[in-house]
Amino acid sequence: MTLKVLIVDDEPLARLRLRSLLDACTAPRAEVAAEAATATQATQWLRDHACDLILLDVQMPGSDGLQFVQSLRERGGRLPAIVFVTAHGEHALRAFDLEAADYLTKPVRRERLQEALARVERRLTERAVPAGSPTAAAPFDDEQVVIVNDRGRLLRVPLAEVLYFKAELKYVTVRTAAQSLVMDASLSDLEQRAGDRFLRVHRNALVAKSAVRELQRHAVNSELGELEADGAEAGWAVRIAHVDEWLAVSRRQVAAVREALGAGG
Repeated sequence: MTLKVLIVDDEPLARLRLRSLLDACTAPRAEVAAEAATATQATQWLRDHACDLILLDVQMPGSDGLQFVQSLRERGGRLPAIVFVTAHGEHALRAFDLEAADYLTKPVRRERLQEALARVERRLTERAVPAGSPTAAAPFDDEQVVIVNDRGRLLRVPLAEVLYFKAELKYVTVRTAAQSLVMDASLSDLEQRAGDRFLRVHRNALVAKSAVRELQRHAVNSELGELEADGAEAGWAVRIAHVDEWLAVSRRQVAAVREALGAGG
């Protein structure tokens, strides 16, 4: 497979370096379909063309990279994979909320870019699997498992044992009563496959309804390693069964968590 790439960066030298790095990458290979210096130029190009991947800067004149991706999502349709390439690491959480395939910090190394391309290739391959195929991302049933690649080991984790999935930078943490593992997956895809047995409690957390034991107001969400998007210092959290851990709950999901607790009681 050769990936068609759109480079979006307001700095000509940065675009030139990415083009050079892409030329040096193999397995998969990539070719530059076009370049754009602004989100507006990129949007105009995408109206008449398609690509597999957008290598995207965050800070640009006009709409920044994050706003650009949000506008593409609102437009609907199948989106190219997004890999952010930026000198600023503080936007990573927001980038992965937007389902970015990867987040690279400048100066980018060829090996790191190659890794991102491989991740994009895997996503595209999964998309291309026909519905009904044994390897398609079909909804989970009682016998299905989550396949986790843990430091070279392929593990089959029964979905019934999963307490929660939590997106953290490039990976998703899979928490069971016995262990904490990481997998390369999209939280949105997991939510779609898991159906009603899991509940999205926060933009980065999907919890098994059966594992929700308590909903409580916490004085400071930073105690949970989370902050509300508006920086508020008060928030809600759920206690997870078996591991006695707390996960932040976004304001919009509090009612749904209460309903799940009531149904479970």
